[in-house]
Amino acid sequence: MATVVFDTELGACALSWVGDAVTGFALPESDPEQLRARFAERDGTPPVTEAPAGAIAAAVTAIRAHLAGELDDLRWIALDLSGVPQFHREIYRIIREVGPGRTIGYGEVAALAGAPRSAQAVGRAMGRNPIPLIIPCHRVLAADHALHGFSAPGGIDTKQRMLAIERTSGFGEPTLF
Repeated sequence: MATVVFDTELGACALSWVGDAVTGFALPESDPEQLRARFAERDGTPPVTEAPAGAIAAAVTAIRAHLAGELDDLRWIALDLSGVPQFHREIYRIIREVGPGRTIGYGEVAALAGAPRSAQAVGRAMGRNPIPLIIPCHRVLAADHALHGFSAPGGIDTKQRMLAIERTSGFGEPTLF
């Protein structure tokens, strides 16, 4: 496994990979050194200092562009979710189909996964998402379209910034019913 820390318009991000498949991602943080230390502890190896090549270099370029407003659904990026529970993998598969500028509710995701009364389990899966942005958990909203809990650095503010970058309408707005 290798990890690279790179700058984006929103701050430092980190991406881990094996071969050509992404295994982990960290949303923007203001302290790149803290991010490097966290990934080094998690992965057991320090982040690489040289630029990645091939598919991983393309993924880093696409992430930078996406966070700068040049939207990409990022579905083409290969993922390695081999250590992730099957239910979570199914939730992540569903979430990856939600493109930039769109949102989906926790209950809707649960229903699509064949577990219609499992919105809270979907929320737990979102909280454990090892590859946010590429698996766009920020696009999952509560039934009232409000921005409830987001475990990434910056919390709900980060979620709101990402949805704004993606020119998403309707989030955080009250519903009639």
